[in-house]
Amino acid sequence: MKTTENYTSELPVDAEKINNMDQAGHHGDGKSILVSVHYAGFWMRFWAYLLDLIVIGSIERMLINPIFRFLDIPLWEINIFAPISIASAVIFYLYFVLMTKYLGQTLGKMVFGLKVVDLKKSELSWGTVLFREWIGRFISATVIVGYVIVAFLPHKQGLHDLFADTSVVHTDS
Repeated sequence: MKTTENYTSELPVDAEKINNMDQAGHHGDGKSILVSVHYAGFWMRFWAYLLDLIVIGSIERMLINPIFRFLDIPLWEINIFAPISIASAVIFYLYFVLMTKYLGQTLGKMVFGLKVVDLKKSELSWGTVLFREWIGRFISATVIVGYVIVAFLPHKQGLHDLFADTSVVHTDS
């Protein structure tokens, strides 16, 4: 089920104008534009996240594993502060933060036609992205219901989205 919000318009939808509109759906020229927003539900976001985990695992195997083998650092330790655990966490968070900040979407979101949007501004700020991807994800992962609530909220937001005032939308709507 897609949740949709409509903003009335006199102009056809233009992607550049959508990016520059205010909350009321007005562009700088004072005219309204029509915007139809389809929020991404739990399952679309879930599959995109699984694909992202495959990408991150591949990056780790191509970059971290050869370096650790060359330096004779163990690749398998059951310790949260083991070098491999720290390197994996750095890759994980860098991937999500940098992809979300610069592209508004990760590779998984690109494949499924999803994008992270700030509900108050047209562009994601560093503060919003860092809060969403680091603090918000930690909270959502700790409290599992933080991801499950996506299925029940009108803007399809996870706990990390609620804290950061973001949501994930379909780009091909």
